[in-house]
This record gives sequence, structure tokens and C-alpha cells, in this order.
Amino acid sequence: MIRLLLPALLFAAVQEKSPSLPADPAYFPIAVWLQNPNNAAKYRDAGINTYVGLWAGPTAGQLDALKAAGMKVVCHQNAVGLARKDDPTIIAWMHGDEPDNAQAKQGGGYGPPILPEKIVADYKKIREADPTRPVLLNLGQGVAWDNYIGRGVRRNKPEDYPEYLKGCDIASFDIYPAVHDHADIAGKLWKVPEGVERLRKWGGEKKIVWNCIEASRIDNEKVKPTAAQVKTEVWMSLIHGSTGLIYFVHQFKPRFSEASLLQDADLLAGITAVNKQIQSLAPVLNSPTVVDGVAVTSDAPVDAIVKRQGDSTYVFAVAMREQAAKATFTVKGARGTAEVLGENRSIPVKDGTFEDDFKPYDVHLYRIK
Repeated sequence: MIRLLLPALLFAAVQEKSPSLPADPAYFPIAVWLQNPNNAAKYRDAGINTYVGLWAGPTAGQLDALKAAGMKVVCHQNAVGLARKDDPTIIAWMHGDEPDNAQAKQGGGYGPPILPEKIVADYKKIREADPTRPVLLNLGQGVAWDNYIGRGVRRNKPEDYPEYLKGCDIASFDIYPAVHDHADIAGKLWKVPEGVERLRKWGGEKKIVWNCIEASRIDNEKVKPTAAQVKTEVWMSLIHGSTGLIYFVHQFKPRFSEASLLQDADLLAGITAVNKQIQSLAPVLNSPTVVDGVAVTSDAPVDAIVKRQGDSTYVFAVAMREQAAKATFTVKGARGTAEVLGENRSIPVKDGTFEDDFKPYDVHLYRIK
């Protein structure tokens, strides 16, 4: 089985990035969704460097707390935020969450989603007030699941999404297969990178693409994501073109916890390890992907990308299904040895080719020198 990701032409396209995003190649956005700034130091210690959303904010106190913790923020644009346009803590503005879903009506029930035209109009107003920062739009499950009932009257209408993306600079979405309760999605971790690829396509490769990652049981009282599942979703996302991650850590059942990740020692340790590895690889991840840099042959789907930095070639690979696989990688110009990062082992590379075994949903990261 030989798998290709997006066509080479799309991989070669250059994303348009606002100059107001941090230019430091060591900064790769690893965010948490709608959390109290009082916990910023704890999240920083977990390898998170960005907040997305501030409850009833931004307020001066919230921004001060984030700045003191060295945390960046994406937030709504209000008078407080606009008064601090010179503050590098604010890296982007944002729309309201999931306008593509059916919207709750006063008195009960749901109406249609917010029209894309409204999002575009709001985007123009935000950019007029501050043309130096990009605007983030986070969309719902419909990005990766056409039949999502939560879209109401626009269910099975994916043609809406290219129109929504005209109203943002950073496109993001959320779907949580590890804790999902619908058979169409439950356990299908590949729905996460599927949504990432759709956003890239719908944005014509001109939008920055981020995505949300489940990091709590949310409202599933029986199942919570494992650290291994989170790692898989993260690397599936990055391999398929996401350039920023947003962890969703709220828990709603069996009891509400805004910062449930901080109360889950095992999951926190696993996610911290993932984040620290991403931070160590940030200059590599921020570098261009090598077009057609690797060919993968495997007996179950394995996807990979190639990056180069200095005299090292990096191959990031993930098993895309809950199946074991043996994969053969052929990397242009590669020779020497492939160090498997974080696994204390190496694989010889002969004539640009090496082989490795993957457990179901396994991730392997290689550095060839």
C-alpha cells in the first residue's frame, strides 16, 4: 500500500502568515482553550505557550496575568484589547466559537448557523480596527463530518466551509473521536487530520490551519482519551499540515471541571511529554515540508512527511488506523542512520530506504544524519 497525502502542488503552496505572529522559529503554538489565566504557570510547565479565548474578556487583569507567565493569547477584540495593541502578548483576535453549528434561540430550540456572510463582515470590522493581527475562526465537527446533526438545516452542506474561511486568517476546528458517542466518529482518530486537510483545501493553502485536540473526557462518563491517543491525534494533525494545536481540557460530566487536565496526573504527564517534544522540534516543524520527500509502502496506512534542518533530515510518521503495520520509507538523498527520537534505538538507512514496525496508531519520529 502506497499512500500520498495532499498533491505535491498543494504541499508546495506557501501559507500567508501575518507578521504579527511570533517570528521566533522556536515558537510553535501549543494552546489551551478558554482557561483561567490564574493557571497559566501550570499550563506553561505542561509545555503550553498560548491561551485561546478568555472568559468575559480580555480584561486588563487577564492580560497582565498571561504576560507575567510568558503566555501568548488569542482573544476577542474589545476596548481593553484594542487599548493594548502594542502588547505582544496578544498575537491574534478571534470570532465567537463554532458559528457553523445550529445556534441556540432565546426561549429554547435551535435556529440555523450564523451565515458565512456575517462572519466575513465581522472579520472586516476586526481587521479594520487592527490590521496588524490575524483573526482566528474555530469551526465545529462539520469540518470533518458532513452528517453532523449539530449543523441543523446546514447538515451535509460542506460547501459552506470555503465561504466561512473567507472570514479568517487562522482556520481551526474541533472533533473528538476518542470520547465520541456516535459510531460514525467514535475511535476513528483519523477524522482529526481529515478535517485539517479539508481546511487546508478549502482555504486554498492560503490560511494558517490549527486544530483542537481532546484532552479530557468532556461529557463521556465511561471513556477518556489516553495519552497515547492524544499523541496520535497531535502527530496526525502535524503530519497533515496543522501549524498550531489547541487542547480542550474542560470536563462536563460526571462533574464540571474547567481545568480537568491539571487534575489528571497521568494524562497531564503524557501530554506534557508530547508538548516538550514538539517544543524541542519547533524550528523543524516551522520549516518547509519537503515536497514528495518520502514514499511510504506499508501493509496498513502509514503517513509521513519530511523536514530538513542543517545536516539532518527528519521523517515524522504515524499509523493512520488501529492496525499494526510494517512500513518501508524511501527518502530522497538519505543515508546513514535513522535515530528514532525518544525511543533509544536507531535503524540503518540503505540507499535512502529503511523499515520499521508500527503498533496500531503508533507514532515514530526519525532524525537521519
